[in-house]
Amino acid sequence: MNLQYHVYDSWLGKVLLAASPAGLCSLILADDARAAETELVQTFRRHSVSPGEHPWFAQALQHIETPALPLTLPLDLHGTPFQLAVWQALVRIPAGQTRSYAELARQIDKPTAFRAVARACGANPLAILVPCHRVIGSDGSLTGYSGGLWRKRALLQRENSLPETTIH
Repeated sequence: MNLQYHVYDSWLGKVLLAASPAGLCSLILADDARAAETELVQTFRRHSVSPGEHPWFAQALQHIETPALPLTLPLDLHGTPFQLAVWQALVRIPAGQTRSYAELARQIDKPTAFRAVARACGANPLAILVPCHRVIGSDGSLTGYSGGLWRKRALLQRENSLPETTIH
């Protein structure tokens, strides 16, 4: 399968978007375009990866700028059934709201699996579009974000949902 990708400059630094024929499959946040490209190639090493533009990228970038806009793009997510359940729950968290890992675990009927929920959030291939940044610690702290905690804080502030938090 051939994936097309492009790296954009944004208020979050570099944003790499990639699409398969089925939908958006990767959104990587990075400080450097080369690092984002390397991560994409390593993640999708069994696929052909080539630079290019895709019509879906413009709407994805609009969603990053204005998270309250509805996202109607096809998403091409691949993961375990547990990961897919977590990612589907993430998509249902409205912009401007947060959930704890424990709340998300209860929401998917796995009340003791909050650590596994955190791992599934960390494995999310579509940062922002599948909004794992909206998940915080039970004590309100900002914990773990593959794009860096400063980006998580900036995304939440942009959505006006950042409570008084600390970073762990």
